[in-house]
Amino acid sequence: MKKTFNVKTLSLGGAIAALYVVLTLVAQAFGLASGAIQVRLSEALTILPVFTAAAVPGLTVGCVLANLITGCAMWDVVFGSLATLLGAIGTRLLRSKPLIAWIPPVLSNAIIVPIVLQKVYGVPDAWWYLVLTVGAGEVIACGILGLLLYKALEKVPRLFEN
Repeated sequence: MKKTFNVKTLSLGGAIAALYVVLTLVAQAFGLASGAIQVRLSEALTILPVFTAAAVPGLTVGCVLANLITGCAMWDVVFGSLATLLGAIGTRLLRSKPLIAWIPPVLSNAIIVPIVLQKVYGVPDAWWYLVLTVGAGEVIACGILGLLLYKALEKVPRLFEN
């Protein structure tokens, strides 16, 4: 059965993008949205590609907008959003195994974001430290909060149906 692009898919992607931005701003208010130690609450949403393909562009657009709004450097906007896109695609590919589908965003962010932090924000000798701190924040956001979100949403039938 061929799926087509429709208004519901576009709306769902837009809602996910907006929610990503709002949750990032909440994390920013507590100083957790960026930097060496970060736990973006919005990264919990990276589990949503398990439920719908609309989450992949939604998360990516949300990350771009959140990074722009929170004042990230342009390289951070580009490569941080790329990390989110790659993680979302990985999650979508693992949708039949939701209990491990949270791992791709953790890996993509733990590898890409430290490089950005090193190059753009001038912490050249801290890659392993940044991998650990960014990775730990991603495990909290994606692994713990994301799985809690998954468990809550899997009980809502037809929420993401097209």
